[in-house]
Amino acid sequence: FDGVTVTTQANVYFDGKCVSHGIQLADGTKKSVGVILPASLTFNTGAPEIMECVAGRCSIRLKGETEWKTYAAGESFDVPPNSSFDIEVSGEPYHYICHYG
Repeated sequence: FDGVTVTTQANVYFDGKCVSHGIQLADGTKKSVGVILPASLTFNTGAPEIMECVAGRCSIRLKGETEWKTYAAGESFDVPPNSSFDIEVSGEPYHYICHYG
């Protein structure tokens, strides 16, 4: 990829249930691409995030909310900075791109 830096060593979270690689574009924008295997997990955020679903599906609940929402390939959801979200993946793995803002 021209002008893209990829962190070749994977970030492995939750005993291997989530694996991602960081990428940095030529303009300095940072993203990660990864997969979450079937599991129920909670992620904390520092920066705002946009989670884009590439394949699979997930249900998420943002911090402070009671309602679960489901997202599939081609859909995305926003997570505020300094927050968290619960995610449930069942069946096939959830493939994503995380856009940091």
